[in-house]
Amino acid sequence: MVLQENAISYGSALVLSLLLLLPLLAKGCDMFTGQWVKDASYPLYDPSTCPFIRREFACKKNGRPDLDYPTFRWQPQGCKLAWFNGVDFLQKNRGKKIMFVGDSLSLNQWQSLTCMLHSSVPKSPYTMTTEGTTISTFTFQEYGVEIKFDRNPYLVDIVSEKIGSVMKLDSINDGKNWSGMDTLIFNTWHWWSRKSWDYIQIGSNVTKDMDRMAAFEIALGTWGKWVDTVVDTRKTRVFFQGISPSHYNGSLWGEPAAHSCAGQTEPLWGTNYPGGLPPEVGVLKRALGKITKPVTLLDITMLSLLRKDGHPSIYGIGGRTGNDCSHWCLSGVPDTWNEILYNYML
Repeated sequence: MVLQENAISYGSALVLSLLLLLPLLAKGCDMFTGQWVKDASYPLYDPSTCPFIRREFACKKNGRPDLDYPTFRWQPQGCKLAWFNGVDFLQKNRGKKIMFVGDSLSLNQWQSLTCMLHSSVPKSPYTMTTEGTTISTFTFQEYGVEIKFDRNPYLVDIVSEKIGSVMKLDSINDGKNWSGMDTLIFNTWHWWSRKSWDYIQIGSNVTKDMDRMAAFEIALGTWGKWVDTVVDTRKTRVFFQGISPSHYNGSLWGEPAAHSCAGQTEPLWGTNYPGGLPPEVGVLKRALGKITKPVTLLDITMLSLLRKDGHPSIYGIGGRTGNDCSHWCLSGVPDTWNEILYNYML
């Protein structure tokens, strides 16, 4: 009887998701232009039911007192996202491998998706394993679905040589870790403003440093050539996460007295961000335009710019001695990124 009820529940939810998807298909919905609205059915999960959420994203557990930030739903203009159905996601990806590749914002999205799925099948057994220091795998054993994360902040190689650590803008050896995946979601940018290498190399030219935006574009070009050369997109679907923004300058959202996201408790209302898109978005889109194989951009920058309230701030890993306005609370904004990913998979 329980199995029958579960089957009916799953079937009803799937039909509802497909009905909600029809307007997206009919109108060619732009899922990235819209606004945030309050929705009593959100958040999609209670973070306390996900014991594996890392401390830096566990804002509620860390004592964040305002609890409205996870109760907003992204509403695209002219259509509505299909409701996230975790059981359907697992059924559609049965026996498959999904990998996030990138920096700590990819980790943020990976943790969000694993929690969204776990909360959909809370009694379904899972394992979490690590390979070396960079690859983590969350496996839903009942479905044979592996959700992986490969920490690779730049996508291109950083190698240790006699002169020190060298970033090789024209080399990707880590690509061997990305083979055999059914879905790949890439991301890079967050670390490019920091110098975590001693030298940069392009071909035989070695230099101490260079314009970071130019280096970023060259690295994206190298990654794009890797996609075109190595990935069989008939078997592997490729996404790029897009640029996840930070909020450290209130003048960009019309609040000059704010020097960070601290104390922000609600989104920016409306569809536009006063400060406009950051320049790295244009660099990314230009690089993606040069790739001949299909790569889907999860163009999450604008919808995330509107969420100055969504960061951990002093309720992250640094506590009151830190102020994280780059990463995102869970539950929260990355759940929307994964809702959009799910809609693409539908």
